[in-house]
Amino acid sequence: MTVNSILSLTTTVGSELDAQRLARELVQARLAACVQVDGGLVSHYRWDGASHADREWRLTIKSLPRLLAQLQAFLAQHHPYELPQLVWQQLDSSEGYAEWVRSNVIGA
Repeated sequence: MTVNSILSLTTTVGSELDAQRLARELVQARLAACVQVDGGLVSHYRWDGASHADREWRLTIKSLPRLLAQLQAFLAQHHPYELPQLVWQQLDSSEGYAEWVRSNVIGA
């Protein structure tokens, strides 16, 4: 991990209302510096033995690696899905962007 490392965590929800709510709550709680909401996705998957194709909204959550456990706990409580997709990666970023993320999350 470098000084310019950030965390990018991605999840999906089934409505724009849920996406906007989670985005606002994450930023207000200072668990995320930024949450990008993308619509127009269709996810194809199997659930309970049946095939599904549903419209979803993707949230890309920008934070810090040290906040991963807190993000997971928050999403476990507030995510509308029984088994939400939570995938993440640590990314290197520009020095300025990493500083901006650091200054906009808890523990800054």
